[in-house]
Amino acid sequence: MIVEFWGHEFKVNVVLGCVGGFIIAVLSSMFGFGGGPFMVPLMSVGLGLPMYVVVGSSLLAIAFNSVMGSLRHLQFGNLDWTLFAIMFPAAIMAGFISPQIAKRVSPIVVKRVAVVGLCLLGLKLLGVY
Repeated sequence: MIVEFWGHEFKVNVVLGCVGGFIIAVLSSMFGFGGGPFMVPLMSVGLGLPMYVVVGSSLLAIAFNSVMGSLRHLQFGNLDWTLFAIMFPAAIMAGFISPQIAKRVSPIVVKRVAVVGLCLLGLKLLGVY
C-alpha cells in the first residue's frame, strides 16, 4: 500500500502492520503493559515509516485511551487540577513544535534519542536508579 504524507510517498506492508499490531495488542493486554514501545519500532523499522509519521500515528493511537482513562480518573476524583493546568498547555505547544524539530533533524538522531529515553525508562522501572 502506498501512503502519502506531507508530499512524500511511503510503501507500507499492510499485512505486517496488521499482524504485528495484533500480536503486540494481545501481548500488552495479557501482561498489562502499553504497546507503544513496541508499536514504534514496528512502524519505523518494520514498515519503514519516518519518525515524524510514526510519532504522530502513535500519539493518535493512544489519544483515545488517554481520554477515556482521564475521564475515569476525573470521575473517581483522582485529578490534580494544578498539575493539569501546568501540563496541558505545555503538551499542546510541544505537540506543535516537536514534529517540526523531528522533521528537520536526521531520523537517526531522533531514533537514538528515543532509544536513550526508553533505556532510561527501563532502568528506572527496574529500580536501577
